[in-house]
Formats: sequence, structure tokens, C-alpha cells
Amino acid sequence: MKKTAILFISALLVNYTSLAQDSRNPGSTAPQSSNFLVSLKQADALLEVYKNHPYTIYYDNLIVEYEKRMKANVHKYKVMARKMKKPQYSDPSYFGHKRKPKKRAVGKRKYCHECEIVH
Repeated sequence: MKKTAILFISALLVNYTSLAQDSRNPGSTAPQSSNFLVSLKQADALLEVYKNHPYTIYYDNLIVEYEKRMKANVHKYKVMARKMKKPQYSDPSYFGHKRKPKKRAVGKRKYCHECEIVH
């Protein structure tokens, strides 16, 4: 069993090394850039594979979902901008309060925990 495994592995190594080309020898043919060009038939076949590949459908769905989220965000930002026009956000006299704080007399003023100002 051990000898057959070693014999099998050595046969594979010999076969693998015999297929290797040495580019240093003038007689050997080194792979050239023209060997890497794809023929039109191969390009069409690859195009069909890429068209029918499930990952492209998955990524197309991701793009559609992204566009939907961006449209929803635009709507959300418009609503937020409309809310920011309310006086509690745009009028500085509100000091971050929902309702305008009362201006009490000097002796009756209280410390406000919300804005940390005495008014």
C-alpha cells in the first residue's frame, strides 16, 4: 500500500515536471501574450456565463435596494428640514426648549436643568 502510494505520487510529479516549459531554453516555446487573448466564441461564452450567473442577479438586487434606501433617506431629510424650521429649533430665544422659557423677575429666576441657564 505504501509503495503504491509513493509510486503514484512520483508518477504524478514526473508527469507534472515533464509538462513544465523552460523559457531559458531557445527551443522551448514560452507563453506569449497572444496566448492569453480570448477568441470571440470564448468571449460570447463568458458573457453568457456572466449574464446567467446568480451573483449578478444578487448584486443587481443590492443596487436596487440601495437606490430605494437613498430615496427614502431623501424623503426623511426633507421631513427633518421641515421640522427644523419650527421656532423651537430656529429661534435662539427657545434655548433648546420645546416651549419658550418664561423670563421671570430677577429675584424669582430659577436654574434650568435643560439648558443650564437661570431664567
